[in-house]
Amino acid sequence: MIRACIFDLDGVIVDTARYHFLAWSRLAGELGIPFTERDNERLKGVSRMRSLEILLSLGKNKTYSDSEIEALAARKNEWFVEYIDRMDRSEIFPGVEKLIADLKHRGILVGLASSSKNAPQVIQSLGIADEFDVVVDGGMVKHAKPDPEIFLLAASLLKISSHDCVVFEDAAAGIDAAIAAGMKSVGIGSSELLGHANIVVSRTGDFDPEELKKL
Repeated sequence: MIRACIFDLDGVIVDTARYHFLAWSRLAGELGIPFTERDNERLKGVSRMRSLEILLSLGKNKTYSDSEIEALAARKNEWFVEYIDRMDRSEIFPGVEKLIADLKHRGILVGLASSSKNAPQVIQSLGIADEFDVVVDGGMVKHAKPDPEIFLLAASLLKISSHDCVVFEDAAAGIDAAIAAGMKSVGIGSSELLGHANIVVSRTGDFDPEELKKL
């Protein structure tokens, strides 16, 4: 019996990828480094420091000290936070709020588990922070997906057995993490990439809560 649904944030509830691109592009511009949307694809799903390493590798082999690299990463994050602070409810994917309301009406707990340390600010800007029974962000765990730590922590805070949870994820590593945690999963996106999930839908809002009975 499914007693809790745990949602990833980016790509499942909202799309913050474009704001990352704007912040990285702004940093690249200051450093005189050419940076395109194609280059940005290499940064998706990668940590902030690794993303910075990739961006700097596109330059003319200039070397930076550890303190300079830390400062650059912090500057990029400051800009990203400025961008997401301007987000509003209109940026939530269609059908997501209705789905969450339906789940809560059925007595199912709703959690958020995002690798982003900025997740709390994003859902605050979107005006949906109060919709989640627990929120786990990247600053609360040591290991990134596909390690199951983030989902296991969410289940623990919800006081629900992992076997009674279903995870909503748009990344293969996230589905892998859900499986490793002993949870069911709903893949958001392509069945070619997320075929190992229990259910795959194109968009989060397309999911029918009645499907939970099959899990």
